[in-house]
Amino acid sequence: MANLLAVSLAVLMVWILAYRRSGPVAWSLSAGLGLGALSLSGLLSGLPALLLWALTLAAALLYLAPDWRRRWISAPLLERFRALVPPMSSTEREALEAGSVWWEGELFSGRPDWQRLMSVPAPALSPEEQAFLDGPVEALCQRLDDWRITHEDLDLPPEIWRSFKNERLFGMIIPKQHGGLEFSAQAHSAVVMKLASRSITAAVSVMVPNSLGPAELLLRYGTQVQRDHYLPRLARGEEVPCFALTGPRSGSDAGAMPDRGVVCRGEFDGEIRLGIRLNWNKRYITLAPVATLLGLAFKLYDPEHLLGEREALGITLALIPTSTPGVEIGRRHFPSNIPFQNGPTSGRDVFIPLDWIIGGRKQVGQGWRMLMECLAEGRGVSLPALATAAAKLAARHSGTYAAVRRQFNQPIGRFEGVEEALARIAGNAYRMDAARRLTLSALDLGERPAVISAIVKYQLTESYRQVINDAMDIQGGSGICLGPSNPIGRVYQAIPIAITVEGANILTRNMIVFGQGAIRCHPYLRAELAALREPDPDLALASFDRALFGHLGFIGTNLARSLWLGLTRGRFSASPLDGPERRYFQQVNRLSAAFALAADLSLLSLGPSLKRRERLSARLGDLLSQLYLLSATLKHYADGGSQTAELPLLRWACEDSLARCREAMLGLLRNLPLRPLAWLLRLAVFPSGPGYRGPDDRADHLAARLLQAPSAVRDRLSAGIFASRDPDNPVGRLELALEASQAAEPLERRLRAARRGGRIEAGGTEAQITQALPLGLLTPDEAEILLRSEALREQVIQVDSFDDLGARSRRPIGAHWRQRLRVITGRVRGSDLAQSLAPAPSNQETRP
Repeated sequence: MANLLAVSLAVLMVWILAYRRSGPVAWSLSAGLGLGALSLSGLLSGLPALLLWALTLAAALLYLAPDWRRRWISAPLLERFRALVPPMSSTEREALEAGSVWWEGELFSGRPDWQRLMSVPAPALSPEEQAFLDGPVEALCQRLDDWRITHEDLDLPPEIWRSFKNERLFGMIIPKQHGGLEFSAQAHSAVVMKLASRSITAAVSVMVPNSLGPAELLLRYGTQVQRDHYLPRLARGEEVPCFALTGPRSGSDAGAMPDRGVVCRGEFDGEIRLGIRLNWNKRYITLAPVATLLGLAFKLYDPEHLLGEREALGITLALIPTSTPGVEIGRRHFPSNIPFQNGPTSGRDVFIPLDWIIGGRKQVGQGWRMLMECLAEGRGVSLPALATAAAKLAARHSGTYAAVRRQFNQPIGRFEGVEEALARIAGNAYRMDAARRLTLSALDLGERPAVISAIVKYQLTESYRQVINDAMDIQGGSGICLGPSNPIGRVYQAIPIAITVEGANILTRNMIVFGQGAIRCHPYLRAELAALREPDPDLALASFDRALFGHLGFIGTNLARSLWLGLTRGRFSASPLDGPERRYFQQVNRLSAAFALAADLSLLSLGPSLKRRERLSARLGDLLSQLYLLSATLKHYADGGSQTAELPLLRWACEDSLARCREAMLGLLRNLPLRPLAWLLRLAVFPSGPGYRGPDDRADHLAARLLQAPSAVRDRLSAGIFASRDPDNPVGRLELALEASQAAEPLERRLRAARRGGRIEAGGTEAQITQALPLGLLTPDEAEILLRSEALREQVIQVDSFDDLGARSRRPIGAHWRQRLRVITGRVRGSDLAQSLAPAPSNQETRP
């Protein structure tokens, strides 16, 4: 019994040391002192004592005799790993090494440092940025007519293009010294988001010059001459840029591009110069049909060795004026009925000087690295802004529509089925905005988080798909009938665009998030892989040995942490806040340790084959993604002052993310090929059961109700999108209808009570008012409120109809109710209302 107690105490001591991630000195001292005390006290003796002392001495030797450890353990393993791990191509290495590691590294550690996250300043625009958003961008939104753009002109009007250039919207990321606006990532995103809530076509047209394109590449890699020449012209809109990467044979596998440049001598401006002769065929290039400046990616070859010994020089980037002989642009694609300028470009025997290479000769062959580093930033701004705009628009529009639209004598938003869809819209919009804002904060701090950018691009565009599908279900027929009165129809059509561009979502989920994240964010894996490529054998062995044993300790500590946090369901772990959000911080602690352990054991058991097991990689990526979304949501709630009114949104978003983590982990455990390992991992990760069932019905109800009545929470949730109170604007009509509906609701309850009491008969609103006025159940002013609410409701539920879909003219909707609304809002005095509602006199004789 005494030996059992002693062994239990020893195990507990090891568990505590592992949980706290104590160093080797602490381990050695604690083990020696503990075993010595137990032996002297007589609690430990015999075979258990010998086994524990042997294990302790063996463990100590691993750290106290590094030469022995390296010779007999690390060196054989190094050779074994070199044989197993396939060589990495230059494009793979450059992609993996692009960008920086930020909060995703903390999540990969299994022990996130919350103070690091909470110390990030709450995002805010500068006074100059806010004034630009409230001034020029607001004015631009007022002038955008998306129906005309998408149905009639199939392009932005010339005056909108002029506004883009005059207001320097193509130069938001360009420094002021070059004539640009020099906006923060927060402001860049805010502009795109507001434009996207009004017109996807306009937003995409502004996104591209400020995302992956010539301006960003010039700022980072261009020569001084190139920057001085092009950046002011780009900022002023004198140059319309595009960037051509994708071709018919090179989509996701951009490294397979057949587009070719050959170093040679040729005639340029009347003289023979050293340059490049180019041939290319690209497609899906946004702004290409109207571009004046083409950024081009191609493979460069030097068969005559005019630049050096190498013949294949690698992917290279150049800037080419589209007026250059041989450049072909002008044809257009028509992506999902969203007519932003997008099309193919090609070139045949186009000769350009060498100094048109971005960055000059020193950047020859560096194009793929340049693209990957730039993509890490642009991918975190543009599409997340567009997706969040769609979610905010759906939250505002569909929530209002559900409160105004009636069936079975009550708003449809009160039916539980509609509430479920509204709750998904509200919770997703809250979480999407949180992830967008946190990612932008990282960018403004100077980080270039490539993994986080991939996470938000994938997760936010997928959430966009979910949100708009829910909005279309709520809208019903009014959602599917396109026209000037339907603000979400084109947003629905644009979903595949967001899903496909800047890294198709299937590829991003299955290969990039975890595939890149595991190497970039893991505290030891990158060092181990670097040691495999190290040519110096002594340095390679020393680096590998240090990383290997650090890695083994990392696995052990995460096993201890995962088991303890699983048994206690995260309780007692650190949380930066003590409010109702505390338990969610603790759940992230628990799942971070579980994720780190699952990732390591998957890598160890599958090795390089995990790269081919895309669905397992995707599930690990889903875990990392949801942990990031959880962190962002908690930070967003804290930045907002932890308002109690927002708690339903926080709870819905966090419960949903936790449930998604559960499904991803269970999917991984069900499909790991090494079944005993899967069983042990399940025991360590979920020792007390999986839990995490997702939002319940009450959570859905509370989140959905926030969208159906004016409030500060509703305003914050939809902040940053175009808003209107113009009755001729569909967004404005909805807002006016919601306010009128809220004012009329107590009066409608009074009429319902009168009907139940038999004082008035059922019928339309006007008929009930006609009966109620003489009985004193309503005052004339109250009747006016009811009629105004009914008139606005009727306008909202109408849909556009057309005499000729190909013509510009259309039949106005709700003409009768527009007239009625004008009467109600001032052309008839309240005292004359009863008379105006009285039926017309009959010509027939009245019978007694």
